[in-house]
Amino acid sequence: MITVSIVDDEGDLRRSIGGFINGAPGFRCLSAYATAREALRGLPQDRPDVVLMDINMAGMNGIECVARLKAQNPKIQIVMLTVYEDSDQIFKALTAGASGYMLKRLTPASLLEAIREVHEGGSPMSSSIARKVVASFRRTARTGGAGTGPLSNREQMVLELVAKGFPYKQIAGELGITVPTVRNYLRRIYDKLHVESRTEAVAKYFSAGA
Repeated sequence: MITVSIVDDEGDLRRSIGGFINGAPGFRCLSAYATAREALRGLPQDRPDVVLMDINMAGMNGIECVARLKAQNPKIQIVMLTVYEDSDQIFKALTAGASGYMLKRLTPASLLEAIREVHEGGSPMSSSIARKVVASFRRTARTGGAGTGPLSNREQMVLELVAKGFPYKQIAGELGITVPTVRNYLRRIYDKLHVESRTEAVAKYFSAGA
């Protein structure tokens, strides 16, 4: 049984997502919170396997909430579930410790798959988000950014196929690898994004203080 908690200020959406999670075999929605501060108080006691986190909430936003939750419990798995597709929000969320980034317009079946994916150690992302990530790495390469080094050829192939909307099973078939290997490649891509974003943040910090 995969347990889930929701943090989103849209009441109808919380109820809708919670309803189909509870109606799906092997899933259970433990709790739902309307604000980040409520979530910070309740989630340590709830101990869900996966948290679905919105970004734009009144008061503390979802990205700050993710950072605080990860500081409390580094093992907690959080998927951003948002309408935002811009690269800055994506990288801030990943740097804060999110394990995946999905758009709210995805189907219930796709959301359940994303929850299962992150619970199994993967890093789910919507195809449109993958395209943003591809574009970001290409810009970094063109401008000579160091980051953590370029993606490997196989990592690039995996990311390009995700950006095209291929499901993991099809990506595995295209590249002659297993589905768990696809997940491992995506996890490494996310790790590189985390480090690159932290490096940029540190550089900006010291530049500002100079």
